[in-house]
Amino acid sequence: MVVVLVMAAIAGAASVSASTTTTTSAAQDEMASTSVSISNQTSGGTTITVDEVTLAEGGFVTIHDGSLTEGNTFGSVVGTSGYLAAGTHENVTVTLESPQDSGTYHAMAHMDSNGDRAYSFVASNGEVDGPYTMDGNIVMDAATITATATVSASDQPTTGDSVIVDRVELAEGGFVTVHDATLADGAVFDSIRGTSEYLEAGVHENVRVQLDDPLNESQQVFHMAHTDSDDDQTYTFPESDGEADGPYTDAGGNIVMAPAQATLADTAATTFEAQTTGGNHVIVDSVYLPEGGFVTMHDSSLGDGAVFDSIRGTSEYLEPGLHRDVTVMLNDSLTANDSLFAMAHQDTDDDQTYTFPESEGENDGPYTDDGDIVMDSGMVSVSASVDFVHQSSDGTTVTVERVDLSEGGFVTIHDETLTNGSVFGSVAGTSEYLDAGVHTDVTIMLDEPVDESHTFYAMAHQDTDGDESYTFLESEGENDGPYTSGGDIVMTAAMVDIPAHIAISEQTAENGETITVDSVTLQNGGFVTVHDATLADGAVFDSVRGTSEYLGPGTHENVEITLDAPLESSGDVFAMAHYDSDGDETYTFVESEGAADGPYTAAGGPLMASAGIDVPTDDGGDSSGDDSSDDSSDEASMDGDMNDSSGDSDDGSPGFGIAVALVALLGAALLARRRN
Repeated sequence: MVVVLVMAAIAGAASVSASTTTTTSAAQDEMASTSVSISNQTSGGTTITVDEVTLAEGGFVTIHDGSLTEGNTFGSVVGTSGYLAAGTHENVTVTLESPQDSGTYHAMAHMDSNGDRAYSFVASNGEVDGPYTMDGNIVMDAATITATATVSASDQPTTGDSVIVDRVELAEGGFVTVHDATLADGAVFDSIRGTSEYLEAGVHENVRVQLDDPLNESQQVFHMAHTDSDDDQTYTFPESDGEADGPYTDAGGNIVMAPAQATLADTAATTFEAQTTGGNHVIVDSVYLPEGGFVTMHDSSLGDGAVFDSIRGTSEYLEPGLHRDVTVMLNDSLTANDSLFAMAHQDTDDDQTYTFPESEGENDGPYTDDGDIVMDSGMVSVSASVDFVHQSSDGTTVTVERVDLSEGGFVTIHDETLTNGSVFGSVAGTSEYLDAGVHTDVTIMLDEPVDESHTFYAMAHQDTDGDESYTFLESEGENDGPYTSGGDIVMTAAMVDIPAHIAISEQTAENGETITVDSVTLQNGGFVTVHDATLADGAVFDSVRGTSEYLGPGTHENVEITLDAPLESSGDVFAMAHYDSDGDETYTFVESEGAADGPYTAAGGPLMASAGIDVPTDDGGDSSGDDSSDDSSDEASMDGDMNDSSGDSDDGSPGFGIAVALVALLGAALLARRRN
């Protein structure tokens, strides 16, 4: 029964795998054509929207940069969609692997020739998932993309002290500045009411801008994207009389900005939508508090007059103004479905601590509007919830942002074949047993490393047999099936980018002069560099022993690296993926002191793999002087959370000193990407 349930629930899951509006023909077998349409557009440099793509047999739409016309087949790939079912898809937003400059980009229709629903064209060196063709021509369309910025904002209540910008996408980092209505009269500088903190290149949502000059009346305000032209991460547009940090402009020379009505309001408001959770937390969609305070969750016993006993949890103190997506942890977990009330509470004693129940209602009472308590209700279904977002990975792990389980269990990663009915074969990895409650940043080791980007599904699974061991596969679905809500499986899809992947195994290096990397996949080409164990002590540059020749985009196997500085003794080495950020096909990371050819990164660390290297002595022994050998081969992305201050931890992973190296390596990588 569980298998049937899973297959039924995933019937519509394919549309979840990409940001699309999907319309699939009822007669797909009669559809013989494939087409792509993309129009000129302004972007923040991290996303591109394809107007429409029709795929005869399913596949992907991939974005290639202008180097495609120069024969750079693999290196021109800058992003791809998730798997798209056969049919027509509109407004497909493709998130790019890294910020891109303005230029001509090609949207290309690619097949899923091996049926795994994962885009493997680059990683397979073109062996699978090639482009669709019609009459001998590749199915694609080109458009001019102006990479500057985009801004969106909505009408909102305000205390006059702050506003929230819905979304900002910046190609090169900068700020979002709020101008009042006098901007329309030409008051370029005097209209400035406030600006955000510095924002890195990329997408930012729900950006709060504190106003240095508060609004004293309701009016239309303009949310304007500004550059950081002097690279000091400080907004100096007014002080420099417009010489620095001017606004972003689109392809037509128009300033990138979004108008919205800011309405001064002294009445609180809340919005709380129906949702499914594990009963340990809820998300309040929005709350407006004119004088600050809290949002408190009351259960349905509130309707019976249980003013205090109905309280299930309350937020942290919220500053005056509008707040969105407020997480409220429940002190008293729900065990059954119930209507909850999100109630706006004041901070009447100004101590920023919620004391309504303790004071028996004397302090921190609810906001009211014409005598009515300000609150909103929504049904909370108790099962599980999973938050899983777009991320980069080294191909060995993925991270689930948050999972809330009502009765304990697991979070399992399924690949895209789930949408094709492969209930068991799609399982790519599962967490350890998780107790009932909320768990954040759950890292899951994949059963088999992957070297290409995937859409994965994070699915909440029960522990139906109570043994705290995941036996869904072995029991053929009889045990540990997925959590469901309203007949739907509790799961969330997200794209996981794999910019590079390295595999290296333990080996013997005669005279310590040559290291062989089993395989390396580089989505954008580059090098593989061998660092010795002093990397763990922060020796970012001095740890470099040798690097490969330039490797083009794709997968390379049995890469031999002759070390410039041979290894003197046995020990661990780190094979690290590096960009060719300056495009000269020459490794200059060390000479440039990290300004060029920095490492590929994901999940907060450089992409690399480690292995033990045996350097024999003249008598054939191990030059380390230790007869025991560590037979582990650790593929890892340095995430800076190692806490063993000795050289190596018991599991063969590097010690705390590697966090020092991480800071420099990340800095080098960011510099390299920025200059690229």
